This record gives sequence, C-alpha cells and structure tokens, in this order.
Amino acid sequence: MKETHKKTVLITGAAKRIGKAIALGMAADGWRVVVHYGASREEAECLVKLIRGNGGIAFKIHADLSKEEQVGLLIPSAVKIAGPISCLINNASLFEEDSAQTASRKSWDAHMQINLRSPFVLIQALCDQLPEGFEGNVINIVDQRVQNLTPHFLSYTVSKAGLWTLTQTLALSLAPSIRVNAIGPGPVLANFRQTEEEFIKQWSSIPLGRSVNPLEIVDAIRFIINAPSMTGQLIVLDGGQHLGYSQAPLSGGVIE
Repeated sequence: MKETHKKTVLITGAAKRIGKAIALGMAADGWRVVVHYGASREEAECLVKLIRGNGGIAFKIHADLSKEEQVGLLIPSAVKIAGPISCLINNASLFEEDSAQTASRKSWDAHMQINLRSPFVLIQALCDQLPEGFEGNVINIVDQRVQNLTPHFLSYTVSKAGLWTLTQTLALSLAPSIRVNAIGPGPVLANFRQTEEEFIKQWSSIPLGRSVNPLEIVDAIRFIINAPSMTGQLIVLDGGQHLGYSQAPLSGGVIE
C-alpha cells in the first residue's frame, strides 16, 4: 500500500512572490520545504529563517535553471540536505515580452529552457529518487493564457502551453506512482513592467473584477495533494480571465 506522501517538497523560484506564499503554506502544513532560488539569495535566506522561526523545517538551495548541468544536480543536491523529495512544485518562470515579429533564438531558447525543459528534467530526477511505496506529486504552475491564446508574449506562451501538454502526458506515463497536475494563475501580483495603476486596470477588466490572492494558489495545491484521484488536470485561478471577455490593454496596447 502506498504512503500518501513523504512530506518533503521542493519549490522552484520559492524565494518571493507566489513561490514564497507556497513555501509558507506548505511549511504551515508540516512539510519540510526546500526553497530553490536563482538570483534571490537574500530573500531565500530570510524565508528559510522565517519558516524555521515559526517551527517549520526549511532549507535553501541554489540553481540557475538556464543551465542544464545545474538543473540536473538540483534534486540530487536537495535530497542530500532534506531527504527524499515526494512533491515537486515547478513555480520558477521566465516571463519576457516578444512576438512573432520580435522573438529571437535567444528569447525562444531562454523561455523553453526555464519554463519547459527544466521542469521536465526535475520531474525525471524526482522519479529517480522517489522511495518505493511512496506517492509522488508534481504541480506545474502554468498560466491562464494556455486557455486564452493571444499574440502577445509568444515564447512565454508557447513554453507554458508546452508545460501544460507535458503535465497531461506525464500524468499518463507516471501513473499510478506519481500524479501530475497544473495550476493556471491569472493576475496575482503586478509584474516588473506594470505600474500599480496598470495592474488595477488589468484585473478590473476581467469578469470577476478582482486579482488573485496568492493564498488561493496555496489552497489549490492543498486540494491537489489531498485528492488522490486527481491527475492530468488544470485548475485555473484567474477571475475568469481565460474566458477572454473585455480585457483591457495596458501601456503600449499590450494585454498582460
């Protein structure tokens, strides 16, 4: 009989924003949390201290997800410091603007490596170290736009659509020992291109007229982990943005 989960989770891009909320939520639920970071070392250290100060168990680990060799070492290194990993949350993401006219080989490859290739390599490594008899969980953070295609952010969109397809394919190939699901957020936090006013304009234009609270994503992760019959599914949390109605363009006429 399978254990439902051995409670150690690796979260990529966990030092801040959505990843930080996920890390805090998982730690509050009793998970040993491995906080992956790329450039945000100071934020990762502060988060680990916060979790430990609240009585949780947390570790930080660095890897540049744009470098294949570092991606390949990430889970083996995490296992050395935290023990076997039974839950992987692929949260780290590159989100840069390009289009059919402006996309370069560099931007294309960068998005594919960080948003698609690295999650796949990490999932392969998760499989290799998962103890026999334990159920694994993979949760990929994609984007509502995989159900709401636009001509904007071409390389990003294609990489996230690929990750959603990978989610479904691996749900089949890794069953029954590992379940693979996805979450597609809409507007959660303003990105670096947006002013606060532009972000408000964005979420005000979607059907529910509200932004997504990061804690909603944490709750969705809890649901997935505790729903043993669920695999190959996408939970979209976007206030109805994926329905594509009445979305306001932001500065430069670009819909984020």
